[in-house]
Amino acid sequence: MRYGTFSELELLELAQQNQVTQLALTDINNTSACLNFVRKAPEYGIRPILGIDFRNGVQPCFLGIAQNNEGYLELNNFLSHHLHEDLEIPKRAPEFKNAFVIYPFEQVLLNDLQDFSDHEFVGISIQDLRRLPFSRLVKLKHKLVVQQPVTFRNKNDFNAHRLLRAIDNNLLLSKLPKEEEANENEKMFPIQNLAMAFSEFSFILENTEKLLNRCSIHFDFSKGRKPQNLSSYLGSVEEDEKLIEKLCYEGLPYRYKEITDSIQNRLDKELGLIKKMGFVSYFLINWDIVSEARRRGFYYVGRGSGANSIVAYLLRITDVDPMELDLYFERFINLYRANPPDFDIDFSWRDRPAMTEYIFERFDHVALLGTYVTFKERGVIRELGKVFGLPAQEIDFLSTGRYNPSQLDSMSKLVLKYGRLLKDKPNYLSIHAGGILISEKPLHWFSATHLPPKGFPTTQYDMVIAEDVGLYKFDILGQRGLGKIKEALEIVAYNQPEKHQEIDIHDIKGFKADSTINNLIKTAQCMGCFYVESPAMRMLLKKLEVDNYLGLVAASSIIRPGVAKSGMMREYILRHRNQGRAEEKAHPVMLDIMPDTYGVMVYQEDVIKVAHHFAGLDLGEADVLRRGMSGKFRSREEFQKVKDKFISNCRKKGYSDTLIFEIWNQVASFAGYAFAKGHSASYAVESYQSLFLRAYFPLEYMVAVLNNGGGFYRSEFYIHDARMMGATIHPPCINNSTINNRICGTHIYLGLMYLRDLENRVMERIMRERNLNGSFASLEDFLDRTIISVEQLSILIRIDAFRFTKINKHELLWKAHLMLSKNDRLEHPKLFPPRHQKFQIPKLHTTTLETAFEQLELLGFCLCSPFELLAETPKNSNGQRDLHRYLNKHIDIYGYLVTVKNTDTHAGKRMHFATLVDQHGEVFDTVLFPPVAAKYYFRGKGIYRFYGKVVEEFGFLSIEVIKMQKQDYVPDPRYADMKTSKKVFDSKISNSLGEPKTGISPI
Repeated sequence: MRYGTFSELELLELAQQNQVTQLALTDINNTSACLNFVRKAPEYGIRPILGIDFRNGVQPCFLGIAQNNEGYLELNNFLSHHLHEDLEIPKRAPEFKNAFVIYPFEQVLLNDLQDFSDHEFVGISIQDLRRLPFSRLVKLKHKLVVQQPVTFRNKNDFNAHRLLRAIDNNLLLSKLPKEEEANENEKMFPIQNLAMAFSEFSFILENTEKLLNRCSIHFDFSKGRKPQNLSSYLGSVEEDEKLIEKLCYEGLPYRYKEITDSIQNRLDKELGLIKKMGFVSYFLINWDIVSEARRRGFYYVGRGSGANSIVAYLLRITDVDPMELDLYFERFINLYRANPPDFDIDFSWRDRPAMTEYIFERFDHVALLGTYVTFKERGVIRELGKVFGLPAQEIDFLSTGRYNPSQLDSMSKLVLKYGRLLKDKPNYLSIHAGGILISEKPLHWFSATHLPPKGFPTTQYDMVIAEDVGLYKFDILGQRGLGKIKEALEIVAYNQPEKHQEIDIHDIKGFKADSTINNLIKTAQCMGCFYVESPAMRMLLKKLEVDNYLGLVAASSIIRPGVAKSGMMREYILRHRNQGRAEEKAHPVMLDIMPDTYGVMVYQEDVIKVAHHFAGLDLGEADVLRRGMSGKFRSREEFQKVKDKFISNCRKKGYSDTLIFEIWNQVASFAGYAFAKGHSASYAVESYQSLFLRAYFPLEYMVAVLNNGGGFYRSEFYIHDARMMGATIHPPCINNSTINNRICGTHIYLGLMYLRDLENRVMERIMRERNLNGSFASLEDFLDRTIISVEQLSILIRIDAFRFTKINKHELLWKAHLMLSKNDRLEHPKLFPPRHQKFQIPKLHTTTLETAFEQLELLGFCLCSPFELLAETPKNSNGQRDLHRYLNKHIDIYGYLVTVKNTDTHAGKRMHFATLVDQHGEVFDTVLFPPVAAKYYFRGKGIYRFYGKVVEEFGFLSIEVIKMQKQDYVPDPRYADMKTSKKVFDSKISNSLGEPKTGISPI
């Protein structure tokens, strides 16, 4: 990484052009490309050999060449040990049993290496041939082999290499030392030229031929390959099969009150297929993981295509009933697919590390799955800008992409030229979002592993090649939604203990039938709720008037870009609101296949259904089509064949080309975006759990949302929402706040964590002292008991954290500076209570306006209504509640910016969707079409005045903006002219912090 400049496939092409028939791939301290190199080599008529170029930095030590798969394992074990422990590679290699060692000519001389064992050789490049006759090594005839490194194809590669080295070393290109670069002559030569160059030393060629012929590496990439995952959970297939049957039958009465024939038949069908496909251990490992989570009291959600399985439902891997939702079993598993079903198991972001650790302890051969982070356009421009020494302003300008190429200077043009060359090349290895491999063989059989900061061994290849070789990941993911649910219940336990016992958060059937919860969905009152709180989702729910579980399942898929892009989201809404439209517009076959979604493709399963029933593809071909859409697919050629068959089959059935391509475009628009229905259903289950908490314990739930990092919106809007639902919001307090937010009845005390510049150690010190010795009585008491610097203390005073003393904060600041020296005090026990000097401090006062600006600076938002900070009072009080009156008319309205979504039209023009809060605390939505978006810009958070037309679509009201202007706040009274601030203060004196003007809900 950050050294080589072309891929393993380009290397194979190069070898083929140069008539090379066997080739050793030896990346520097890395095995990322090895598996794909072996997979693709036969297509180029090349026999692959694997090895590793062991180096300390760029300093070569030796090459390890695997004699066979066992030798590759040895090399990977050796490299992994040094990467994990951050050890230097030794000058002499260990005694590998199944691997050859080649010491570069230069290193042998430099380190005066003597006495080579049977498996050790000396590598000679074309460049070394000039010095070889004059070296003592020429006598070691049976030890010399050709070692011609191939790092470059041409001058462009060499230039790109130098830039990569400069990026890696964080240096200007002009400052890059020569020793950090490879030699420009490290190129591939046609095999005849190579033979001619070594003609005087024919024994070197013979030695090389013998060594290569003794090497052989094999991985099975065939369609019928065996999975490489842990083959049995209990030690034998028979025991596994007995256990899965036992667990399923134990799960039946837990999941179903009545076991009907259809349930029994579905179970028998699934179990038979799971056994036949050899996926029993895969299910049992997932069962083991979720069982451990339940033992530890961890919440989890099982989703992915595995949610289509009744076996998964009975094993409690998922909470989605495939019988209730008529989930398509063949999407999940069929005889045509070699890979097991996809289970995504979500844990709370706080619980996930513990579950990952459990998996590593529970099973023998475990690693996190790697991924490649590639150079992206903006990133590579920034990196190259630094390397070429461009000023920061110019780098920023180039990154925007808004420039005229003809007006750029030569250096900027170079940045763009080489940026194109490096774009999409690997930058560094990272960790897959949630993939864990549990294999039968040691994972070093497939590659070396490195140790990222998370502290778990991680493979040097990604999920695509892992699947190619038969390794299927277990997805163990972390999300904040589950953390919110779990913490909300903990908060209810201390804030409303009498009600806590009544809650069963897993009573999903009860939640689905609850009219209060369903009404929240219908009216889109979903702030803070998992997957349903975004403006786009809120808009969709209102348009669909969704008030049930199945409707929410569909909505969580319709919102995905695949359906929206094809134009079928609008069509779905039209058919949903007018049931007769489906009969009129949908093709009878499509309506027959997907009656629940009015003949509109919404789920991934629909791709299989349409391909199978509409186009007559068999299930295997249909699954190829679905996988081709998912972005995980490898063979574009195979995908094209299936597409061609889809079209030809439809023509044979007599469908018109117009219909065929309309349906194909719907299928194609799904690429990478559609959800499996079981996946959407799992999301909807979690949405219902969070909606239950919002409906019945809104304040506790909002505190949990805030403590788990918020959600789609900034924290201040969840605080605003809590206030709208009846909470009294208090700024951080020394005696009542904790590090996180805390609720007491209906009073919410903001956590110390919101104070941006307050150090963690100070927060922890305050909490520890208060927990041990009780509340603080005064500023003096606080200073006697807590070690703190005057800078940190002033943050607490300015936010009014000592308001319990009833002393003005300006006076407290004077006291703090007089009592604390700037020197750090030593923390040691005090034998006697200290005596404090009495200071004469003049009477001072603070305005509410000053307090608001202090909060803006320290918290990032104020606790009064931001409308109270306006330099000019709004000219009207129009709000969301008035939109109906102005339908199809123009409105003048003020709004505090919540969020903006920037998007491009089909013509590539910029437009904006903005969500705002009005003067009454209610939310409204605006649209800025391209002509308006080109003229008016959102300039950060604040209050904007809009003039526009109120429009309605499917019952959802929004404003099509014509004009927009950001409103000014009053000058900050802490720094403004005293006369100005006094004048402003007098005009606002009636509006104290907690008492906004009549009819205005503070934010």
